[in-house]
Amino acid sequence: MTDRRPLVAGNWKMNGLRAAAGELDALAKALADRPAPACDVMIAPPFTLLAPFVAAASGTPIAIGGQDCSHLEPGAHTGDVAAVMLRDIGATSVIVGHSERRQDHHETDDLVRLKAEAAHEVGLVAIVCIGETEPERDRDQTLNVVTTQLAGSVPDAATADNTIIAYEPVWAIGTGRTPTAADVATVHGTIREVLVERFGEDIGNGLRILYGGSVKPANAGELMAVANVDGALVGGASLKAADFDGIIDAYR
Repeated sequence: MTDRRPLVAGNWKMNGLRAAAGELDALAKALADRPAPACDVMIAPPFTLLAPFVAAASGTPIAIGGQDCSHLEPGAHTGDVAAVMLRDIGATSVIVGHSERRQDHHETDDLVRLKAEAAHEVGLVAIVCIGETEPERDRDQTLNVVTTQLAGSVPDAATADNTIIAYEPVWAIGTGRTPTAADVATVHGTIREVLVERFGEDIGNGLRILYGGSVKPANAGELMAVANVDGALVGGASLKAADFDGIIDAYR
């Protein structure tokens, strides 16, 4: 499909104090001063920076998203953030099911699906993360893991407008290691087949599939050119405007 507009999304994780807004300003300036990329751009800062980042990104092509949300309605849930709160502050999307949430907080596919449904209910795009660990990869279980997570984590009401899939091999996140382009093509091709089988041609072919896992300027061009790779979910390299813009360069 040629009408899937790529997305380059930056996940800042638990990084960034108020001074980090300078990187957002630098990215906005780079986007204004250079040829416009043929992709959408999003940054998901920590919750403490959402309000100032939404304000700073106003009038720029940079969207702001959340890194997680609760599946629950607002109420007596100390430490949680409801999806409607993200929407209220100006976020347009939210990452759910990131491997660090699955590992550190023991989030299941069912919980990830509930979070995605909560995001949909308030008009947020849910970026649903899936991916295998290194032991699973070593046992040749990558495709089984990915298809199982897709089935359990993606809501039945998913559409190209409200859902994005992000494939992140867990063993590649922050390690500097990446699968080969052929490996990425195989996994993304399988994801596409599963989506088409479940949702039909229109929705299945319309859903964007991002690649994440040690994406950086040096390898972005090769990875973004792989079939069925519709952009990137970037971790550490999104913290510096120059590095993140170097990845966006793949779409200039």
